[in-house]
Amino acid sequence: MKTAVRTAARRRTLGVALTVLALGASAVACSKGDSEAGESPSMTPAAAVAEAAKNTEDITSLRYRMTGKVPEQGRVEAEASMSMKPMAMSMKMSALDAGADSGKVELRFVDGALYMGGGAAAAKEMDGKHWIKFGDLGKNAGSSGAGASGMEDQVKKNPAQESTFLTGSKDVKKVGTEKVDGVETTHYKGTVTLDEFRDSLKDEDKATREAREKSLQQYETMGIDKVTMDMWIDPDEHTKQFRMRGAADKGPLDMTVTFLDFNKPVTVRAPAAGDTVDLAETLRDAQEG
Repeated sequence: MKTAVRTAARRRTLGVALTVLALGASAVACSKGDSEAGESPSMTPAAAVAEAAKNTEDITSLRYRMTGKVPEQGRVEAEASMSMKPMAMSMKMSALDAGADSGKVELRFVDGALYMGGGAAAAKEMDGKHWIKFGDLGKNAGSSGAGASGMEDQVKKNPAQESTFLTGSKDVKKVGTEKVDGVETTHYKGTVTLDEFRDSLKDEDKATREAREKSLQQYETMGIDKVTMDMWIDPDEHTKQFRMRGAADKGPLDMTVTFLDFNKPVTVRAPAAGDTVDLAETLRDAQEG
């Protein structure tokens, strides 16, 4: 019974982790310039946000820290590294409301496969092995998307799309200048409905429109129709920190992402095969048996 409870808790933690990944790896903006703390003197707040949104394709890798609350799941903390080419992700996450035994998890996405590690607590349930390899189970993962295909969909997303939401805001404003992790930044804030954001895409090219449309889907699934956004832009016009808040069907979303670096090498290695349970093989063996 205890094993079943712990396993169910870890599945819940994996769901939280994938939600965190979807939200966190979608909150970067980047543009170029040498002006003061993320704003040209001649730019209005809306123009500064639009300029950042226009230059979101330059990011090839990033590292970030995330804290906040996920609807239904509760409080989370995470730190992650992500590479877009090749696609790879490493994330260590704590679901603070899941309990000490099951709330900590490490995810790795590498070579098209998703791995989840739960440390010593997981090893007690898996004959001493610390990792589960999910493989290509997305088609069997149901609505949770908790398989490699679901993870790959998140990794393939350009990690800048949510920051472009502010381009649809009708009330974006400059709040002031603030230091974030010792870096001087310009703080912007605005509210935007998903319909307003979608309407703002009508003049974009097809590829941009499709990419940004995808970023809407996770919010629609959660039942969020309006978000409040804060963005802190550093002197190089990178987003140093980002906060998104909204009312979902199953509770509040309130996530803050702090970006630690951009475009630096990211290496993600698969866990040792001898320390890994291959879930696809286990299911296949069970079916054959």
